[in-house]
Amino acid sequence: METEIVPESMSDEELVRKIARQNDATLFAVLYDRYAQRVYNKCYSFSKSADEAEDLTQDVFLMLFIKLSSFKGRSKFSTWLYAFTYNFCVNYVNRNKQRMMSDKSDSISESDRPIHGNNDAAEIANMRAEKLKKALELIEPEDKKILLLKYQDDVSIKELTTILEIGESAVKMRLKRAKSRIVEAYNKIP
Repeated sequence: METEIVPESMSDEELVRKIARQNDATLFAVLYDRYAQRVYNKCYSFSKSADEAEDLTQDVFLMLFIKLSSFKGRSKFSTWLYAFTYNFCVNYVNRNKQRMMSDKSDSISESDRPIHGNNDAAEIANMRAEKLKKALELIEPEDKKILLLKYQDDVSIKELTTILEIGESAVKMRLKRAKSRIVEAYNKIP
């Protein structure tokens, strides 16, 4: 008789294989518990609304359950899941670009205040971070995706080739172009 492995102690790859084979929602819950917060954080970086990020997270996991068998194990599951999440969010942004742009134009954040000489370094750094977030909203979702993967998630060039399914030189060129576009967008923001 085969000894039963506790799902919580299984590697991601073992868990995914078993879920795909058995279509087991209970096992999928273990995977959900492992990655829900990270997926939510990625969704939030694309939506900037907690409710919208929650909805996106649920949609990602629903689609993930359906598509889980397409994971082939050529990369770590976590890398594949981040790519899956980014692609889902990029598609969402592209579908809802008009609506999101009008929502963003209606909101005014504190970082829109002029900088005065009595601000401390932390407040100035926070204002720069807010300006960078605004610049990220102005560039194309594909550029945002590659920049966040590389610089926020510390994904290596080699892993990016797997995620994006392109060659190393193409990854480097896309990164270079995305960096150029984000700098341009950043400099246009008052």
